[in-house]
Amino acid sequence: MSKLIAERGDITRVEVDAIVNAANPRMLGGGGVDGAIHRAAGPELLRVCRQVPEVSTGVRCPTGEARLTPGFALPSKYVIHTVGPVYGGRHRDAELLASAHRSSLELAVEKGLRSIAFPAISCGVYGYPPEEAAPIAIGVAREKGWPLDEIRFVLFSDPLLGIWLRALGPHDS
Repeated sequence: MSKLIAERGDITRVEVDAIVNAANPRMLGGGGVDGAIHRAAGPELLRVCRQVPEVSTGVRCPTGEARLTPGFALPSKYVIHTVGPVYGGRHRDAELLASAHRSSLELAVEKGLRSIAFPAISCGVYGYPPEEAAPIAIGVAREKGWPLDEIRFVLFSDPLLGIWLRALGPHDS
């Protein structure tokens, strides 16, 4: 079973096999963690993202799915881009958020990776309440006995870290 860790930090500086980018469906960069990852990785990341085929007009990665690219100038070898839902309070939002996490983990396993780090997917401009998102993210990380050594949640603020730590409970860090 994977070790689950929640920590405060900058996901662009984490040394794991892959970091997860809370991307938009176009995969061409944006604000928040997406913009930070693109800036830290360098211009090669945008070039490679542009080469990902569109599955429909303007969509390279549909909500709930994930795509893999190299990490370029990042300390992580790979970036797993996933698109979480824009929060609307619908049951489908939770399903799509779980799918974004699950798809990212499945890609990591397919690639034979041992460690992965997630941000708080959909909790920024997409408006997902962190108190609802954290148990979903951690629930997916605990399912199936993922064959990874480590699944990290790297949160950019103390309030977010507190929410993730409460969702992890006392038996994880």
